[in-house]
Amino acid sequence: MRISLNWLKKYVDVKITDAELVRLIGARLVEVEGVIDETHKYDKIYVVKVVQAEKIPDTHLTLCQIDVGEKETVQVVCGAPNVREGMLAAWIAPGAVVPASAATEAPFVIGKRKMLGKYESNGMLAGADELDFGDDHSGIVEIDPKDAKPGDALADVFDLNDWILEIENKSLTHRPDCFGMIGFAREVAGILGERFEFEYRDVALKPDNKLKIEIVDKGICERYSAVVLMKHGELKKKYLSILDTILAKSGMRPVDQIVDATNYLMLLTGQPLHAFDYDKFTELGDTVVVRLAREGEKLTLLDGREIELIPQDIVICAGETPVALAGAMGGLSTAIDESTRNIMIESATFSLYNLRKTQMAHGIFSEAITRFTKGQPDFQTLNVASACAEMLAQGFRVGDVSDKRMRREQEIVIEITADEINGLLGTDYSEELILKTLGNVGFATTILKHGREHKIQVRVPKWRTDIHIREDIIEEVGRINGYDNIKPVLVKHGTAQPNAMFEFKKRTREILSKFGANEVLTYSFVSGRLLEKAGLTPDNSYKIVNSISPELQYVRQSILPSLLDKAYMNQKIPFDDFALFEMNKVYQKAWGMDAEGVPVEGMRLSLVIAERKTTGAAYYKAKMYAERYLESCGIKAEYVSIEGDAPEMQPFEKKRAAMIVADDGAVLGVVGEFKNSVRRNFKLADYAAGIELDLDRVLARVKEASKVEIALLRDKRDLTVKWNGTYGELIAEIRKILDKAKVKAEITPLAIYQPEEDKYISVHFDFEQKIDDDLMQKLETL
Repeated sequence: MRISLNWLKKYVDVKITDAELVRLIGARLVEVEGVIDETHKYDKIYVVKVVQAEKIPDTHLTLCQIDVGEKETVQVVCGAPNVREGMLAAWIAPGAVVPASAATEAPFVIGKRKMLGKYESNGMLAGADELDFGDDHSGIVEIDPKDAKPGDALADVFDLNDWILEIENKSLTHRPDCFGMIGFAREVAGILGERFEFEYRDVALKPDNKLKIEIVDKGICERYSAVVLMKHGELKKKYLSILDTILAKSGMRPVDQIVDATNYLMLLTGQPLHAFDYDKFTELGDTVVVRLAREGEKLTLLDGREIELIPQDIVICAGETPVALAGAMGGLSTAIDESTRNIMIESATFSLYNLRKTQMAHGIFSEAITRFTKGQPDFQTLNVASACAEMLAQGFRVGDVSDKRMRREQEIVIEITADEINGLLGTDYSEELILKTLGNVGFATTILKHGREHKIQVRVPKWRTDIHIREDIIEEVGRINGYDNIKPVLVKHGTAQPNAMFEFKKRTREILSKFGANEVLTYSFVSGRLLEKAGLTPDNSYKIVNSISPELQYVRQSILPSLLDKAYMNQKIPFDDFALFEMNKVYQKAWGMDAEGVPVEGMRLSLVIAERKTTGAAYYKAKMYAERYLESCGIKAEYVSIEGDAPEMQPFEKKRAAMIVADDGAVLGVVGEFKNSVRRNFKLADYAAGIELDLDRVLARVKEASKVEIALLRDKRDLTVKWNGTYGELIAEIRKILDKAKVKAEITPLAIYQPEEDKYISVHFDFEQKIDDDLMQKLETL
């Protein structure tokens, strides 16, 4: 995305240098990939008046005398068919660089030359393509006499001495409001400590809903607004305008007045629009239907490509006939052309998840779909369509106005205190500054008094779809005021205790590796097909709404399907016998949610053995792995017949499998051979079996006498002290403190650092027991 600083300054009072402004934008809003300096791109280019135009016989050329704002006229030979006496044009004077070539390796400098061997031509009268304002090469640009006079610098008239910021779109993925100049300017105003005064005008046309709109599939379109414009006159003569230059500087090419109006409003508000030829539309159907594409449907796009639609595509239909690929590109059948009389302006919001699939499937990366895939809110659809009708009012009058809204968003209200904000940020912002910071960017704030306590009630504006919780508000306050302005303070805290599960997994890894098993790490996301192959039901898995691949749609409920898939791949290589294991978290819908509304998770250990040349019962080989592992953990277990139909039992053949039950009656897992259907699905050898253990339950039952428990009781810490004596003297002092506390530890050196006079020594402790923070604090005072 490109942002013109000159356009930005029309909405924000900037009192700092452009360089400082760019730095602040990069530090507090978005990544600025680059800056295009166009402050000299239009040097020596002027507005001129053609005072005489004589055709040169037997050629397409015209000999012109132009008024450049001085006493004497200048002679220019021009080949454009639209040059005529009295018009205002753009003159590239001798010595100037043709703007369209400015960014090339060899910029073209215009000069004086003789045409046809006898007509002197000084510079040139320029077309839109030569000025880098578009691709139009049909003639020279014409300038409205109301905008300029002969001799004016073109850059001054059209605000062309500019810096263009190249913005990294990915760093604004969560901020659809900033993909319009209004939203971007609001943020910049907040960064500069100013209140953004622009208000969304309630100029929306009143819907009559005579044009029928039907949204067939749930969740694909939250709101669809349409304004029909009936032609009643001719649009104003097309002069070069500020709108043309804004489009060009934003990376878009002017096309015609209708398309330019829709593109300009998209750049201004972030809301994409599309214009249909209404008469062509109604010939195909009298109802606007928004639905998902059907099997085998095809559509010819505006660029002439015929595409085969995918089921995730959203299509706009005239009745039953698809006429546009929603959010991406219009169809050729309803395209606007020179014969167009009446138009329909579409302003809508579409599912960003569907459009992301559409974008990748059909290779469409337009400005419109870029904005839609960020999740454009629906609050302004009718307003922006109405603004488009206003821009085109000279040539069109408003006909039907329809607005279909599927649901209304609930206002988000968050209560927070200044102490909570400062406590998380490490700042001392006053309540007044917090209110001003939020108010500058459109948050409505109210002070709620509960006795001595003050709470700030924050009403989230409708364009901020990324704000949901208190932490989001805290982030806003910190970001807008600048994280770089927060004074860094070293926080005093105790050393974190070792994670018991982490240590336990490390010990488990050592045990199973000694038994000859190999650890693998697979994706936590799997396909429904993989779950079904393992005999599991996808309905018990959480489905990812916006999965990056059809093969990664579900969060796995068991590790076994992934291991079975890897076992097949290893047998295929081929490896004749092996054991694979993995430890990771799994999630099942049957477990429900925790108190915070987050899916309950479980830590699992799964193991699969497969041997190509071995015969007999694989159950006993897998049981051996389970027994030896649990014995190493100091756990006694029994192996009993399977009861019930729990999901983790599904891949196993019940008659050749057993539940692993601890001596206190808790079920730790299952071990056994796989069902014939599962082995066939994964093309495994007959000799194959597996284990699935609940590691959370295993860890909870580790006996005190086991090696694993001993490892868990040990405490490891690091210490750095300022010490100008020898290393031996430091260790002696440490030993005195440890002996007094009756604590034993192995001490090993880590580093000695002496930048100048002071020396710092770092050591590592391996304590034989858990220690408290008081002991470490005593050691830190050495």
